[in-house]
Amino acid sequence: MSYLLLIHEPVGQRATRSEAEGRAAYDQMLRFGADLKARGLLVAAESLASEHAATRVHKRNGKVSLLDGPFAEAKEMVGGFFLLQGVTREQALEIAAQCPAAEWCTVEVRGLAPCWDDGRPA
Repeated sequence: MSYLLLIHEPVGQRATRSEAEGRAAYDQMLRFGADLKARGLLVAAESLASEHAATRVHKRNGKVSLLDGPFAEAKEMVGGFFLLQGVTREQALEIAAQCPAAEWCTVEVRGLAPCWDDGRPA
């Protein structure tokens, strides 16, 4: 099965690091991804720009509205992801626990499923 590891960062966390500290954290994540790729488990991994560069799009009753970040109500932002393939839920959870970002963020593990599947047991 495929699982997505979503990296949830506290809003503003990046601004608390020096450039050297940010680059060191990023290098840790690159090494983590390279190891997953070498093991044949990684489909894709990316770091995302901060919420300052984000825009939320809503369409209701045919009317589109855009809201540029940062978003006042947000306490966390999605800072990146790792898309894994061919792993069990238990393996995905173990990999998430090994992710360097788990030390300073929250790593959410989500299986891929069609939108009609709410993930609850039948």
